[in-house]
Amino acid sequence: MKKLLLASAIALFGLSNAQIAKGTAYLSGQVGYSQNENNNNDTKVESFKVLPTVGYFVGTNLAVGLGVGYKNDKTTTTTTGTIGATNFVNENKNTTSAFVVAPFVRKYWTIADKLYIFGQLEVPMEFGQYKTEKEATTTTGSTVTSTSTSDKSNYTSIGVNIKPGLDYFLNKNWSIEATIGEFGYNTNKLNVDGAKRVNDYKFGLNLSSVTFGVKYVFAK
Repeated sequence: MKKLLLASAIALFGLSNAQIAKGTAYLSGQVGYSQNENNNNDTKVESFKVLPTVGYFVGTNLAVGLGVGYKNDKTTTTTTGTIGATNFVNENKNTTSAFVVAPFVRKYWTIADKLYIFGQLEVPMEFGQYKTEKEATTTTGSTVTSTSTSDKSNYTSIGVNIKPGLDYFLNKNWSIEATIGEFGYNTNKLNVDGAKRVNDYKFGLNLSSVTFGVKYVFAK
């Protein structure tokens, strides 16, 4: 029985000493687009993000890196109705666009020959603009009147996040990674007089926060 247990342990953990060598570099990133339309309240939400990432192992299983990219989120709400003999259509657009910089440190722990668990500490920063646009059109008989207004405000955001994840190496050059959940803090503020900071705390491991990525490794 002891020999059987020993053989099982070797089979499961005999390859768990695999390490990612100092000097290894990799290229990864995130590209995403989502769109949601709610016909109950005539609201459309669009989100786009691209964040290429480069990492470098400064020690065995210890990497530092930087992500630099762009994000854009837009919410459009349309309201229609009738008041007396007048029909109206109001459209509100709220757009947030930002340049994103995200330095990070990532520590790996070996589970098996090709499977690793990691913890990533990152400091995401956003330098962007918040834009509000309003368009109103009224129709009374054959008379059509349109008005529009817009307002822009710059903002800055900074956070500190910890992300746990798994990394599986398909071969020496390609791997698939997944992060599960996020623990952290983020604060942002519009660059206008009287604006107050908005603080956001994130703590949780859940399937809705799972992200997947493909990484190219410049193996030594």
